[in-house]
Amino acid sequence: MSADPVVDRATETFVAQRNLLFTVAYEMLGSAVDAEDVLQETWLRWVEVDLDQVRDQRAYLVRITTRQALNRLRTMSRRKESYVGPWLPEPLLTTPDVAQDVELAESVSMAVMLVLETLSPTERAVFVLREVFDVGYDEIAAAVDKTPAAVRQIAHRARRHVDARRPRTVVTQRQTQAAVQSFVRALEGGGLQELLDVLAPDVVYMGDGGGVKHAALRPIVGADKVARLLAGGLNKNTIPITFRPTVVNGSPALALHLDGELDSIVAVHVEDGRITGLYVVRNPEKLSRIASETPLTLR
Repeated sequence: MSADPVVDRATETFVAQRNLLFTVAYEMLGSAVDAEDVLQETWLRWVEVDLDQVRDQRAYLVRITTRQALNRLRTMSRRKESYVGPWLPEPLLTTPDVAQDVELAESVSMAVMLVLETLSPTERAVFVLREVFDVGYDEIAAAVDKTPAAVRQIAHRARRHVDARRPRTVVTQRQTQAAVQSFVRALEGGGLQELLDVLAPDVVYMGDGGGVKHAALRPIVGADKVARLLAGGLNKNTIPITFRPTVVNGSPALALHLDGELDSIVAVHVEDGRITGLYVVRNPEKLSRIASETPLTLR
């Protein structure tokens, strides 16, 4: 039996755009698991489309993905209301070429993803599509069921909101990597002063245990408090612990293993050579794919 040529055409287009669609969904949702579900829903709708009537297949796929992500984002908002402790995005393995795309790497960083959490669902969709992927206002309007004029206003408002809260400076991958290496040496040394030397005075520590693993129930701010938390935890620990370098959300990070088992992903934000943000994901649900997933490549 010969293959269905219509399905073959649909499959070819979908596969070609899959990285783009996944990244759009992930940046809107902050969850790789939910982004994969959105892609599945997008595919089921895409194969029912009459391709001969579609003028721009990429734009049409982005529209379907955005609408499905918006639906899921509203459902996730209700889940987050009952979440135990801080909610952090699911860590996403990324390949080195993502880090070379400065705009994309920044947009998927933990720090910026947390800023996107403060936008409304529609604002987040518009910001991601316009600022990260340079989608035209008309295409965005079709995706979010707004007029192009309204989308322009939403984009302007969202951009101002994000710019006011995003990290102050853009740091090179080499600078971040150097800071992470210094951080590992300080962790392995376990000394309070060694940690203070690599932490910025206003460093913010956020831990996400999801109510399953122990984690701070609110952000911890200040080098002294964060250093004491880290040093205390290391000194109390009796299980073999290792810190393995990885690349998460477009930037160097650490995979923390206890007795050989993955316990945490530590995303690091660096400014002026010092660590200003530590985002520690311990929730097992958010780590279930980290060892097996294929790292995200360029859109």
